Amino acid sequence: MRPRYSAAAFAIASLAVVFAPIPAVADYPETPSKPAEPAAPSIADAYRAQADKIIGAALAGNDVYRKLEDLCLLIGHRLSGSPQLERAIDWAIEALKKDGQENVHREKVMVPHWVRGAESATILEPRSATLTMLGLGGSIGTPPEGITAPVVVVADEEGLDKIGDEAKGKIVLFDNLMPAYDPEKGSGYGKAVKYRGKGASLAAKKGAVACLIRSVTARSLRSAHTGAMRYEDNVPRIPAAAITIEDTELIARLRARGLPVVVNLKMEAKTLDDAPSANVLAELRGREKPEEIVVIGGHIDSWDVGQGAHDDGAGIVMCMEAINVLRKVNMIPRRTIRVVLFTNEENGLAGGKAYAKEHEAELKNHVAAIESDSGGFKPTGYSTECEDKDREAVAAKQLEDIVSLLSSIGPMKVSTGHSGADIGAMESAGVLLMGHNVEGSRYFDYHHAQADTIDKVDPHDLSENVAVLATVAYILADMPERLGEKPVSDTATR
Repeated sequence: MRPRYSAAAFAIASLAVVFAPIPAVADYPETPSKPAEPAAPSIADAYRAQADKIIGAALAGNDVYRKLEDLCLLIGHRLSGSPQLERAIDWAIEALKKDGQENVHREKVMVPHWVRGAESATILEPRSATLTMLGLGGSIGTPPEGITAPVVVVADEEGLDKIGDEAKGKIVLFDNLMPAYDPEKGSGYGKAVKYRGKGASLAAKKGAVACLIRSVTARSLRSAHTGAMRYEDNVPRIPAAAITIEDTELIARLRARGLPVVVNLKMEAKTLDDAPSANVLAELRGREKPEEIVVIGGHIDSWDVGQGAHDDGAGIVMCMEAINVLRKVNMIPRRTIRVVLFTNEENGLAGGKAYAKEHEAELKNHVAAIESDSGGFKPTGYSTECEDKDREAVAAKQLEDIVSLLSSIGPMKVSTGHSGADIGAMESAGVLLMGHNVEGSRYFDYHHAQADTIDKVDPHDLSENVAVLATVAYILADMPERLGEKPVSDTATR
């Protein structure tokens, strides 16, 4: 029997239903949804096993230090135009062929040919003292009897402007201090090197007869540091040389006492006709896309003092050995890894320019170009630059992922806005450029000096560089996408 309700009771019940609280969303049964797709693995996840294999093989034993010994001890310094540079090129060709590399060959480059000759600098007044000096590359020489003149000391271009006509008939000494290395700010080299490059023309405009610079280094045990200088068009050319920090301080302190300082400068420097030289190339050919290329390289020339061990012997042998390690463990990437040993970085960049011109048609297939020209100290990471700043930013994020695989060697940092001098000529073609970075606190102690010798290079540091460079080059050459391109899974329009 159906229960009976009064009209009032029914109305109350109806209102209760109308004004009942609405349940929270969570109280309803969940609507079935499509399962989320798993995230694509990171580059590091995809290449962890390969990276471990490469690092282990490189650190277990390699030929990199013996190669550097051959270069430094048996050949020595290698200035453009010198017989030593050509011997180094022959040596590199032979070594790469012996290692079984592919497409080993030289590509002719005409290079500047500057010769230092005999040189000296001597204080005559207020007392006799022999200065330790090195002529700057590209400088003209002096008359046979030298140039004898009083010295004026200035810190920079502003100081030179202040003394005005006082520089006329004098030797101008730029006492420009290079600051000590700062891990965050770097070396301060870029600011200090200005007076090595253009100091002679600045001084000549004021009527000076010669130019001396404080060697571009923050620390010295009375070692002079050379390097390239250049003359400004339509300005008289005067001889230019670097003297040591200590000798700069001696002259500056004597002048600060108000004492005249007279120096005799003798230089036999001269520039001859351009000479034939060559870039050296070798490859680890890719297994699927051999026409696409990752360049790794450094410069085979050096200044005509020391042995060119850190600058840039270490850079070229680590590149040579990186593909040697990969070949030994049969790690053949999708793309080709090409080693390029550039000639004439130090006083002309002819090798880098010639490579970009010679390979212009294939630069569109250059995935990346890495230069190692910071010495053979402990590796610290990579810097990258590209005309396409969006691609540069994507590449930097990808590199951060890649270098996380190198934590067993040490912390690695990725930065933007810098790469290398030799590879710079490829930037306008859209090539993504990278610099292989190392701990830099001691580099400018030896840079362009007699002290740049193999005893300053630690074998373990050099091996770690091989491990890092081989790992990064392999991954860049093997990744499905090019460095700086978003993966297909991240790009809906593809």
